[in-house]
Amino acid sequence: MEDIMTITPLGSGQEVGRSCHLLTFRGTTIMLDCGIHPGYDGIAGLPFFDRVDPEQVDVLLVTHFHLDHAASLPYFTERTKFKGRIFMTHPTKAVIRLLLGDYLRLMTMKKGAGGELSQDDDVLYTEAELQSCVDKIELIDYHQTIDLNLPSGLKFHALNAGHVLGAAMFFIEIGGRSVLYTGDYSMEEDRHLMAAELPRYHTSPDVLIVESTYGVQVHASRAEREARFTGTIERIVSGGGRCLIPVFALGRAQELLLILDEYWKDHPHLQSIPIYYASKMASRALRVYQTYANMMNARIRSQMDLGNPFSFSHIRNLKSIDVNTFDDRGPSVVFASPGMLQSGVSRQLFDRWASDPKNGCLIAGYAVEHTLAKEIMSQPKEVVTMEGRRQPLNCLVDYVSFSAHVDFVQNRDFITSVNPTNIILVHGAKEEMGRLKGALMLQYNKLPENKRPTIAMPPNEVEVKLIFTRRRSAKVMGKLAETPADDNDDQVEESKAKAVVEPREGDAVRGILVTQQNSSKIVAPEDLSTYTPLRVGSVSSRLHVPFVGKIETLRMFLGEMFRDIEETREDNETDVDGADDEGVVTFSIGSQVKVIAGKTKGVATVEWDCSPVGDVIADSLVALIMHAQSSAASIRLTGRPCRHRSKKAREGDLENQATAEEHLRAVHQALSDQFLSVEATYEAMKGTFEVKLDANDNASEESNGLVCTATVEFENILDGTAKVAVECEDEKLAANVRGCVQNVVAASAPIAMD
Repeated sequence: MEDIMTITPLGSGQEVGRSCHLLTFRGTTIMLDCGIHPGYDGIAGLPFFDRVDPEQVDVLLVTHFHLDHAASLPYFTERTKFKGRIFMTHPTKAVIRLLLGDYLRLMTMKKGAGGELSQDDDVLYTEAELQSCVDKIELIDYHQTIDLNLPSGLKFHALNAGHVLGAAMFFIEIGGRSVLYTGDYSMEEDRHLMAAELPRYHTSPDVLIVESTYGVQVHASRAEREARFTGTIERIVSGGGRCLIPVFALGRAQELLLILDEYWKDHPHLQSIPIYYASKMASRALRVYQTYANMMNARIRSQMDLGNPFSFSHIRNLKSIDVNTFDDRGPSVVFASPGMLQSGVSRQLFDRWASDPKNGCLIAGYAVEHTLAKEIMSQPKEVVTMEGRRQPLNCLVDYVSFSAHVDFVQNRDFITSVNPTNIILVHGAKEEMGRLKGALMLQYNKLPENKRPTIAMPPNEVEVKLIFTRRRSAKVMGKLAETPADDNDDQVEESKAKAVVEPREGDAVRGILVTQQNSSKIVAPEDLSTYTPLRVGSVSSRLHVPFVGKIETLRMFLGEMFRDIEETREDNETDVDGADDEGVVTFSIGSQVKVIAGKTKGVATVEWDCSPVGDVIADSLVALIMHAQSSAASIRLTGRPCRHRSKKAREGDLENQATAEEHLRAVHQALSDQFLSVEATYEAMKGTFEVKLDANDNASEESNGLVCTATVEFENILDGTAKVAVECEDEKLAANVRGCVQNVVAASAPIAMD
């Protein structure tokens, strides 16, 4: 049986921005991220939600708080029919409330100013909708596994992705398959964040959905980039200019502030030049970072013991800034949001400073297509201001990448380490993504064809369909995973210290097979409660059967049907008229079933622990009890049952001989059914059968006129044991006669309950 996994980019397919991917498998739908495109406003910046039925989305996983991964979340949860669950890490939820609140404020300001957001639909959500969305978010810690108990067996856990505070990769297990979604990730430890971690304790994922932001580009060393960053700023401010660094309020901004504050400390001649962090969220953002310092690297954690590393000595927080009244007569450095220069304080300051050649604008992160930040990197002669007028671009524009995305070498090494079966490239410009795909294919061409992963780079709204064969496997767990070592076992010679050895291929395993949400395991009954949510229990049944006969009659019938019946008696304490003189008698048939007679007048009670064998025995006993009472009078008159008597009957009496004769007659009848001429003589508990053959009876000429003599002598009529001897010149005929006689003797014996 085959299953199809469908992966559809609703955003960031051959582009950077509005990350949103739909994964459907085994009846479960997962949405990965829910961002907005920073190059477009309002509805135009949303992912292609028209390609999905929101009601069908079971869970939405958000990797980190950047707008291009999370800003569409309130719109999707509050203005569609989405009823699923939302998960993200603790820091991501804390920061999202701040960032999306600020984003809402900017949208409202642009609409009020009569800008591009001129219609109500272009304000994607209200303050109340934002709060309602945040209230629905559920939290997940790194390495915490969430099991949603869906039929597909969906469960997932988060891994540290580096990139920004709280950024996570998601390792998803669904329908017996695994998917790793990286989101944005960084393999380089910086001043405050750890590098992304590799998935551990897992086999290679079936699917890897991985970013391709930088394609085949390779970053310069960190020391080299920091030197260029601080050197460019110093050159601008030393010449009397003002340096604008457009950043997102949270994320890379904190890393750049740490770098610049440290540089100012080491260069006293710069300390008279102010550095401003212009953000309404500045103080709240730094409190969030201080709160979650335990999730940062060892450098920050050690500094927290001495003080707050985010309490800067040379950086001033500006909760609000009026660009028109801002005193910028002297040199200064200003960090302002947003990072793409589309609106807000960063755009206002850029419009004001762009025409002065002493000033500079330093782009320190990835610039998305269709944004002003991307446009000015090509050094145009003119730019258009927010008011729509054209002005010359005379200021210095430089680009130093502190974007916390992997470069080609880091991405390639990560993919190689993870070793997926299928690779889906997302979050990258078409050209960069194509170059990365080509480089990976060139690398994998060195492998045998059956070991090469598939590589896809789907555009938005184009499905990738992966076909998987359902796996038929079960994990052997607990005591069954270990077998006692034999003294002559080769493994014992290798390691005599071991008391047990692992089962080897071909060994038989007996246990309980438990299948839950597409995952199967085999455990011993005593391990059931340890490795599964199940518990071992038993169901006892009691059935009252009408019985008006004598206990002696019931004893006889039971003895004829079953061997080795245990019988116990006790006095009947209840004074019931007509109760049997033998008192209360309990017949135990093996360890499976009990029959109690004499306790209640006219009733025999059958008790047993429910099991396949116990149920069958109980059914046969009920039928036997009903038959025993239906002809009780005739049985008493004849005195000769159709089968064996109880153990207490004395061997050698006439009744035993009669019973033995009935068995012998059954042997005679069976032989007569197979051979035309059979003569029988009976003597006590012994029978002799003479089988005669002629040419018409047997195709073998050698058997013409042969006589075969079979002797059957019962040693103990109670348990049906008998001696069988066959004499004949034809071995084939002798074997046929012997087999027939032995089968009849075995069939007539009582059932052994071992």
